[in-house]
Amino acid sequence: MRKPLTLPFTQSLFPFTLLLLAWTTPSAAQVGHPPDASPFRDLKAGHSITPLFGYVGGSGGPLGVGPHKGTTIGLRYDLRTASTIQFGLGYARGNLERLVVNPFVALANRTSGPFEQTTSFVDLSVQLNLTGGKSWHRLAPYASLGAGLAFGNADVASDSSGYEFGNKFYVAPAIGTRLFITDALHLRADVRGLFWNLKYPDSYGREPVEEPGTPEEPNAVKPQGSLSEWTLTPMLQVGLGYVFSW
Repeated sequence: MRKPLTLPFTQSLFPFTLLLLAWTTPSAAQVGHPPDASPFRDLKAGHSITPLFGYVGGSGGPLGVGPHKGTTIGLRYDLRTASTIQFGLGYARGNLERLVVNPFVALANRTSGPFEQTTSFVDLSVQLNLTGGKSWHRLAPYASLGAGLAFGNADVASDSSGYEFGNKFYVAPAIGTRLFITDALHLRADVRGLFWNLKYPDSYGREPVEEPGTPEEPNAVKPQGSLSEWTLTPMLQVGLGYVFSW
């Protein structure tokens, strides 16, 4: 008796392979965009300079004595502007405001102001460009983390408590985007949070001479707990940047 004709396994798959290739080839040809229609564009490699205008918000911490609510002007320099990882150096200065808390007087007269608090900011940042070395529809969104120093002027009128903002280390996470008008010219905007530690004088822990409280109901500015606290100060910055090569 003659044995039935059988095909090797690979030969039996051959017709199905042809059908699969015939079905997928047109679909594969439709994937992607023609170069002139792609939403992604290569960014110009180099460095950038960006004059910045900013606004600092917040409340100055629970007591209002930290610098807040005011405009800033500044300048930013960036390295590796067309890379996934970018480095920046920034400077800004602004006339902000703060309250003055007098721990020695009656509670009704304790808080006064606001008073001007001139503050300068210097920081270094590492920026993650979310679209790498390209823009998407001319947008190049990013997230960054910075660290720096804030310098506050020492003379604030009418503050006899011994409190000074002084020089503060801060960290500043941020999110933002660049909008490329041309290959070199772009708008930059981001929102950042400045985290710094406010340190209060010992006078904030004492009872006011004019209106002392009781152990059960103290009237000190900070009757218990630490005389320092971390606060968050939001900051918005916008600028017009230019990319150049050396």
